[in-house]
Amino acid sequence: MNIMYKNLIFDVGGVLLSYRWEYAMAEAGLTIERATKLFHKMMADPLWAQLDLAIRPFDEVVEDFCRMFPEEAGPIRHFFSHPENMPIDRPAVWEEIRRLKDKGYRIYLLSNYAEGLFRVHTEGKPFREYTDGELVSYMVHLIKPDPAFYLELLSRFGLDPKESLFFDDREENTAAARDCGIDSVTVESEEMLIGELKKL
Repeated sequence: MNIMYKNLIFDVGGVLLSYRWEYAMAEAGLTIERATKLFHKMMADPLWAQLDLAIRPFDEVVEDFCRMFPEEAGPIRHFFSHPENMPIDRPAVWEEIRRLKDKGYRIYLLSNYAEGLFRVHTEGKPFREYTDGELVSYMVHLIKPDPAFYLELLSRFGLDPKESLFFDDREENTAAARDCGIDSVTVESEEMLIGELKKL
């Protein structure tokens, strides 16, 4: 790995946190199988992007989901009203980031996230203490893999893309970062991520 990196940029979901999305929805009475299918349909729908972009009130988008899936309206409302039940901590990853911060790397977040979910999921998490800056989709109404989102991060914090390394769990997002001149790693698992961080 290039030893000249100065900036490490991290997505949150699937990188700094794991999730139990399906179980959070199943708490309202759905089977895991049904909750899994429903969740993936919701994630693939353009409405989910509206949550991350913060271009409409959060509750309005939730109600649109309920109208789209009327038989699961109760579990959907439960799911969105109990965001604290979704994230799973990755303390071993956070410890590696702390170590890298101590070695002089600058740490940044670049993540697609609805404002309310982001605040609940990351509040009090140690990795927030290590960050030198963060750009979340709701703040600027941009989402990955839109190149404008990456360029806004570089511009806002004065980062040289050639000195930056980006970690994300989606190939389309790491590919877009590379198109912006930022070296990138597609995170396939927590263990794989820890291994990549140890190389630094």
